Formats: sequence, structure tokens, C-alpha cells
Amino acid sequence: MARTRLTAQDRHAQLVAAALQAFAQGGYAGTTTDQVARIAGVSQPYVIRLFGSKQELFLATLRYAGDRIEATWRAAAEEDPTLHGLGHAYKQLLDERELLVVLLHGYGAAAEPAIGDAVRACYGNLYTVVRELTGASPDEMRDFFAMGMLITVLGAMRVLGPEAVPPQPWMTDLLASMPHAGEQ
Repeated sequence: MARTRLTAQDRHAQLVAAALQAFAQGGYAGTTTDQVARIAGVSQPYVIRLFGSKQELFLATLRYAGDRIEATWRAAAEEDPTLHGLGHAYKQLLDERELLVVLLHGYGAAAEPAIGDAVRACYGNLYTVVRELTGASPDEMRDFFAMGMLITVLGAMRVLGPEAVPPQPWMTDLLASMPHAGEQ
């Protein structure tokens, strides 16, 4: 059986997908390029040849996560260009838990100058996109992003999403207090 060679773009996407899985599990500091290579089924030197360093691979993974969220919001805005519409779309990303966990790892590694620059640029871009799509006020934006961060953290802890753990009393209280909590 003949093997199909992947294009450079396909190989790049394959490695970012593997990195998303690895970095979600181990974070930036706790993940090696060898782990990413094993998940992708390639050699570790190949990962370094394509990305140059673990940091560049992590930055590519962060860019992917930001781009995926932006694309989700842009698609949602075609149907419902409101904060509610975009918020509902964001909750759908709970099915892609690794995406959100990698962002949290990025925020946690922001003391590293290149990573800090990247996560601030990502967050700023997402803020700008939501503002452009919805015309929301600064106060509405603050509340939207605060709720988004809460949803991200709850998703990472498996309080929300398809792999949610059995609820504890504090979870039930918190979820009941959230706007549109029943719309997961």
C-alpha cells in the first residue's frame, strides 16, 4: 500500500493538532517536543526542523487556538451578531476542551516574554473582533470576557462541557447564577 505524502501545510496542521493535545495535558513547561512528535508519529528532530523550538511550536498552537475562537465567533455573528450569540458559540467550544486549556496554559506562562506578547495579542485581537461584530460597550465587553473566562475555567475543570463531572453543591449554585446556564 502506497503512503500518501502530506503537504507542508498538512504536516504543520498535524503537528499543531498534536501539540494542542500535548500542551493541554502538560502545559508549556511540562511538555517536550518529543512528546508532540510521538503523538504526531514523526521524529523529534522533524518537529524542531519545522518549528525551530518548543516555544515556537507553543506559539503556533496559541495562534491556532485564537484563530479557532475568532472563526467560531465570526461564523456565529453571521446568524446572531450579539454578545449572546457569540457567547452561545463559545460554549460550543467546550467540546474542544484542549483548545481552551492551552489558552489557560498560555496565560499561565505569560511571564515568558514571547508567550506573554502572544497571549496579550491573542486576547486583544479577540476583544477587538467581538467589539467589531457586536458594537458592545466597554462595560458589556468586560462582562462578556469575564463570563468567558469563567466558562473557560469551568470547562477546564470539567464542570461544564461534554465530560462534566457529577455536580457538587457549589457547582450547582454557581451554574444556576449564570445567565443562560441551561443553554449548554
